[in-house]
Amino acid sequence: MKIVAFSDTHGFRPWHKIPEGDVLIFAGDMTMHGSLDEVVKFNELLGSLPHPCKLVIAGNHDTCFETRLNDSRARLTNAVYLQDETIMIQGVKFYGSPWQPVFRNMAFNLPRKSLRAQWERIPPETDILITHTPPYGYNDRTLFGSRVGCRELLEAVEHIQPALHIFGHIHEAFGQSANGRTVFANVSVCNLLYIPMRRPLVFEVPFEGITKR
Repeated sequence: MKIVAFSDTHGFRPWHKIPEGDVLIFAGDMTMHGSLDEVVKFNELLGSLPHPCKLVIAGNHDTCFETRLNDSRARLTNAVYLQDETIMIQGVKFYGSPWQPVFRNMAFNLPRKSLRAQWERIPPETDILITHTPPYGYNDRTLFGSRVGCRELLEAVEHIQPALHIFGHIHEAFGQSANGRTVFANVSVCNLLYIPMRRPLVFEVPFEGITKR
């Protein structure tokens, strides 16, 4: 299975061509202002892409998915939207969730206690985890050197040990890392100036040397 992943387009079309693959994953922040019109525009982008399976979660900018979920889902016709939900594709279990630590009173913000309860909903057999926030310590460092990932999410990931964890949110932390069990990937295509200049990342599953169990 070839997975193509990106996030944080914020209403813009990525500069680089999006590679072909079996599953396209978008890890949140399709909009800048959280409007339904922006969702329609993003849906048009998805419709122009050839991937047979497309999975999308929301991010902190995507306010309409928190305040007008049904209306937002209705406009996202070219992908499967996951909000604390699982989907199985070719025997691989994907789970997507938009929540994150409190950040500027934006969408899908939760305090630490509530986040822990939210992450406990992730099925233990999850193979590929999609969140908007990074876990603490993995591709979560800001321009000023602070790590701002979610500690409670890290606890869940260390317990579940998915083969791949895809996220975005922290634009300047784009890239990937691994701990021997899980590959972590920050797939934000926009830089700090909201310029969509980075290439989506591509993964082949299963990973050599990394298995789910």
